[in-house]
Formats: sequence, C-alpha cells, structure tokens
Amino acid sequence: MTVTIWHNPRCSKSRATLALLRERGLEPTERRYLDNPPTAAEIRETARLLGRPVIAFTRTGEALFKELGLSRDSDEDTLVEALAAHPRLIERPIVFANGKAALGRPPEAVLDIL
Repeated sequence: MTVTIWHNPRCSKSRATLALLRERGLEPTERRYLDNPPTAAEIRETARLLGRPVIAFTRTGEALFKELGLSRDSDEDTLVEALAAHPRLIERPIVFANGKAALGRPPEAVLDIL
C-alpha cells in the first residue's frame, strides 16, 4: 500500500500522524507541501478524496486568510487558487492511501483510510 502524507515537520499534529503511521509499520512518502506546494488540480482532487469542500481543510485562523480577503463564504475556485499560491493555508496533515484522503485532526482519523 502506498501512503503519502502532506507533512509540515513543525506541526505537532503532523509529527504525531507520521509517528502513528510508522507505528503501524508504514513508511509514507513525505511531501513537505510548504516546499513542494500542491497545484490547484491537486487541491481540487484532495477535496474530492476527502469528500469535503476546500474550506474544510483551509486554515481560516491564519492572518493571511483575512489579509487575502478570504472568508468562509469564498467560492471554491477562489479558495483553491489561494491554497495553491499560499500553501501555509492548507490544514495539515493530509494522508492519502487506497484512493482516499483523510485529515489527521486528530491523528487517529487517518486510520480509517488504511
């Protein structure tokens, strides 16, 4: 099974999720999404795999969110473009496996897709 994690090593939830995967004997591919940002198409696909709108994995509490004039009512295309241009607005971690995705908040939530 191939497992990928959009990972930020400075984030405690991201580190905990990575540790949880490794405890289960998995060695996921780490994508440090701040250094290697996802494209708009990848963000749209992530929303589809999560079965949730883009706002559900957007860090709305970030000052940048407000600085960009975004709100919870912003349309999907606007949010997708903002996340592609400013990946720190992406909530982390997101784990991909078995044609599905899960947000690691809490870290145990990713176990459902394994």
